[in-house]
Formats: sequence, structure tokens, C-alpha cells
Amino acid sequence: MNWKLYRNELIVALSLLIMFSALLYKNAQVSSRSQETISIKHAVTEFKELVSLQKTWADKKVSKRVEKLKKIVPSSKIKWSKKGKKLTAHYTALTPKELNKLVTNILSMAVQIQVLKINRDNSSYNVEFKCKW
Repeated sequence: MNWKLYRNELIVALSLLIMFSALLYKNAQVSSRSQETISIKHAVTEFKELVSLQKTWADKKVSKRVEKLKKIVPSSKIKWSKKGKKLTAHYTALTPKELNKLVTNILSMAVQIQVLKINRDNSSYNVEFKCKW
């Protein structure tokens, strides 16, 4: 067989093979880079969330914010026991408005809620609240 006869066809076939393999390589690299970019963006998002949570939970003003729970309702309605970084509070005969204000303040603080019991007695509410920070 005479290779010189089909030399041009072989060069074209070889060129197409090289071009096809280059195209596959390029697509593999592009998809790899896009996956790396997505992975890096996800890691950055997690890191930002971690930093914000650390700022929230490591706040040294939590004790002062917990003390504000004492001032929401009249002192005659509260049994307050705070030992170190633990709080036990019993609220009695709260109006719906006082209850809403209390629960909103409790849920907006960075504390670990251990007990939050709300009982309704006719038109008033009793609340038992335990937390630590």
C-alpha cells in the first residue's frame, strides 16, 4: 500500500483527532474550574456565617441584655434567680402585650434556651424561662 497516496487524508484525520482531544481537554478544564469556583464561594459563605455566629455568641454584653428581661414587666410579677451565666425566671399574670414583648426579647438574644413554658390562665399568662449563655 502506498502511504503517499493517502498522506493528505491521514494529516486531516490526525488533525481532527488532535482538535477533538483538545476540545475535550478544554471542556474538562472549564468544568473543573467552575466546580472549584463554586466550592470556594461555598467555603467563603460558610466562613462568613461562622464569623457572624461567633460574634453573636461570644458577645460579652449578653448579661446586660438578660438583665433587661427583668425590666420588661413590673417586679411584682417576677421571680428572678441568676447564678453566674444561668438564669431562671418565673413570670406570673402577664398580659398578652407583656407576653409578646417578653417572648420577642427572649428570642432575639443569643442565649441557649433550656426551658420556655407558657401557660394560659383565663386572660393572663404564666411563663417559666431557663437559659444559659
